[in-house]
Amino acid sequence: MSLLGNILGIRLNLLIGPSPVALPAPADVMSALADLEVKLTDSSESGFKLSINTGRTGPTDFLESPLIMHPQLQRGCRAIVTMIFDVIPYVIFDGIVTKREYTPGSSSQSGVLTLFGRDLTMELDKEVKQTEHPAMDETMIATLIAVSYAQFGMIPMALPPKFIDPPIPIDRVPQQNGTDWEYLQQMARRHGYETYIDPGPVPGVNTLYWGPPVKPGVPQRTLTVDMGPASDAYDVTTSEDDTVLTSVETKVIDRLTGAEMPVIALVGSGTPLGAVPETVARFGSTRKEPIQTSGLNAGQAMGRAQAKVDEGAKKAFTVSGTIDSTRYNAALKARDMVFLRGAGLSYGGLYKVSEVRHLIRPGSYQQQFKLARGERGPLAPLVLP
Repeated sequence: MSLLGNILGIRLNLLIGPSPVALPAPADVMSALADLEVKLTDSSESGFKLSINTGRTGPTDFLESPLIMHPQLQRGCRAIVTMIFDVIPYVIFDGIVTKREYTPGSSSQSGVLTLFGRDLTMELDKEVKQTEHPAMDETMIATLIAVSYAQFGMIPMALPPKFIDPPIPIDRVPQQNGTDWEYLQQMARRHGYETYIDPGPVPGVNTLYWGPPVKPGVPQRTLTVDMGPASDAYDVTTSEDDTVLTSVETKVIDRLTGAEMPVIALVGSGTPLGAVPETVARFGSTRKEPIQTSGLNAGQAMGRAQAKVDEGAKKAFTVSGTIDSTRYNAALKARDMVFLRGAGLSYGGLYKVSEVRHLIRPGSYQQQFKLARGERGPLAPLVLP
């Protein structure tokens, strides 16, 4: 599949096959591809939908289209989607086919087989475990879980939280009662962290990230709006929301000392992406919410309170829009940072990409995005092109 707009065009590469193997999709599958949708987000499950035309083409197909029984198009297969811009590959999805739907047609080439899938978090969510992690803090546990999925090329990236509470075996032993994915999410929520599986940088390799919402790294290619021929994004809408902002003021009976201690979290503590944090600008007028502190020590309670404040603060300002993929000449990566220019002083600057929806059809590639941050205005007066 190729689109005009750069020297070699934009091409789709699809690997699919019985998990954990992913083989190049056969030519007849690629030629029958009707559309492919990939959704990557930091707020819910990421997944894909692949639709393939399956009309019968000859006398040997009188029983059923051969694509219906194709071994590379069955439930449980692993699918890896890569978009290639000129010669630069961008792995946009790596996951498992979980569901199939077939819509018979009334004429040749009109039947459609649709595959639905979820990213590789599904593999971490398969087995409910009851196990202990003695003398291991959350960072070590996240790393251990990642390396246990080496068959999917899983590389750990687990970053220590602000409030570290190393478990002493004579005091407590971390207990896992659930799947690996449930436990990773549970540990992340305690610290206002995020956890997800990031596909790439090459097909078959993935990174299990467990860390703060803003992942360290270099921002992606700048998005440009309302700048005439230089624009590569359109239908852009900015939004600000006060209802997501919260503050916490409560007390905890420290589990270790028995003393009553205050627990206060009023403003966001995440990495600033803009000039003026909205939790500071709205100080004193945000909604107050309690947290459950029973059975916690002071450090644990403070970590949970700050996590609650940070969760809302990071979504105070949002931007949505659509990318002209030919002009942008890259695949926007969800959960990483990107600069936005042309949106004015209040809304320009650095954002986190909270969601990307890739819509791929023969001759067409569209990217719909959502950006988020907790601050008004850019950190610097100029945005890199």
